[in-house]
Amino acid sequence: MIHDDLSQLAPALPPFGALAGLDLGTKTIGVAVSDGLQSVATPLQTIRRSKFTADAEALEAILTARDIRAIVLGLPLNMDGSEGPRVQSTRAFARNLARRIDTPITYWDERLSTVAAERALLEADTSRKRRSEVIDHVAAGYILQGALDRLRHLRAET
Repeated sequence: MIHDDLSQLAPALPPFGALAGLDLGTKTIGVAVSDGLQSVATPLQTIRRSKFTADAEALEAILTARDIRAIVLGLPLNMDGSEGPRVQSTRAFARNLARRIDTPITYWDERLSTVAAERALLEADTSRKRRSEVIDHVAAGYILQGALDRLRHLRAET
C-alpha cells in the first residue's frame, strides 16, 4: 500500500521495527535502514540499477533480511515544490514495487538531501572517488532520518 504522506502511514505503523529509506536515481538506488526503535537512520548500500525486476529483487532481499516494516521513498520535487518527470518516474516505481511486496510505502520530500550528503562527506574529508561510491546511500540516510524525526513528532502529538 502506498501512502502519499507520512502522516497517513504513522497510525498504522508499529512503534518498533526497522524502516528503509530509498534514494531512487536513474542509475542507482541508495538504501538506508533505521534501527528497530525507529530513531536513527544508517546508510546501508547502493544498488546499481538495471531492469525493474532485478532492482525489485535486490530490494526484496534487503526488506526480508532486515525485517523492514515500511519504506520511505525520496520524492524528487522541484525546488518550487512542483512535480516534474522524475516525480512521475518515482511514483511509477513505487506502484510497481507495491504490486510485488506487502510492505507499506510512503514518500518524503528529498529536496537538498544529496546536497546535505555531499556537504557531510566533504566535511569528513572523503575523497572524490569514495564520495561517488557512497553519495546515494548517504542521501538515503538523510531522507530516512528526516522521516524518522517527523514520525517521532507525529507520535508525540497523539
